[in-house]
Amino acid sequence: MKKAYRVKKSSEIEAIIRHKKSVGSKHFVLYTKKNHGQNHFRFAVSVSKKFGNAVERNVAKRRVREIISKLDIDDCYDVFVVIKNNANTISFEMFQKEITSLAIKLKIMR
Repeated sequence: MKKAYRVKKSSEIEAIIRHKKSVGSKHFVLYTKKNHGQNHFRFAVSVSKKFGNAVERNVAKRRVREIISKLDIDDCYDVFVVIKNNANTISFEMFQKEITSLAIKLKIMR
């Protein structure tokens, strides 16, 4: 995905969290906020250092980025994905299934 689709500033991430529209599961938490200033959706991914070493954290972030890029998310949202520590035990298919179900619960899909 292009870097234009990523939320980078911590102030923007905090604004998404403060908006308090979220849904969670055993392995992930998704926060959303409308972004009326953009013509495409944007997202950010966060993984704790307790998740594992740098390689494991980067693999998890790449998985989430791939899944988000395949979803048909509405253009007016900023999405912040938090990967919980126990998510390193599940497969890619489970990653995909849980993130998709959370996105459907938040009603951010087209």
